[in-house]
Amino acid sequence: MKFYTTYPSPLGQLTLAGDGDYLTGLWIEGQKYFGSTLPETAERLDDLAVFEQTKEWLDRYFSGRRPLPAELPLKPEGSEFRRLVWELLCHIPYGKTAAYKAIAEEAAERMGRKSMSSQAVGGAVGHNPISIIIPCHRVVGTDGSLTGYAGGAEKKLWLLKWEGADVSGLFFPGKP
Repeated sequence: MKFYTTYPSPLGQLTLAGDGDYLTGLWIEGQKYFGSTLPETAERLDDLAVFEQTKEWLDRYFSGRRPLPAELPLKPEGSEFRRLVWELLCHIPYGKTAAYKAIAEEAAERMGRKSMSSQAVGGAVGHNPISIIIPCHRVVGTDGSLTGYAGGAEKKLWLLKWEGADVSGLFFPGKP
């Protein structure tokens, strides 16, 4: 059985999904792939323990503290490759960014391959079902472009600024 609840945030309403023991989804209202792993039969349950833990985590995050993804029982649903990419994202520290290419190189190494496509990594990053907590917003183009955030590039920039990242060299593609 799947459950969901909501959380009001500075970015808009967040929808949290879980299976009773683990957090399986967190989406910003209106984002691409919203509710991608949340079945229509999901039941609203606001007081589930994992949701209480997640809301407390988000309270700390949005008050300027820096909780870690490992503090929550996460179970993002996806292929083995996607789960590897999402695990790598959890190691990008607050205030830092990583390029898709660097994530691809690390994924290739972990998989025992010579190389890995940055586009494949981009697909995995874009389909991250647990936004904010699994910090896909910290991944940028090698040239500093703010691309690939399902929640929208403006929200990606907001999150990076909130976390204290140096955004001076970052830009929206197609804009000066």
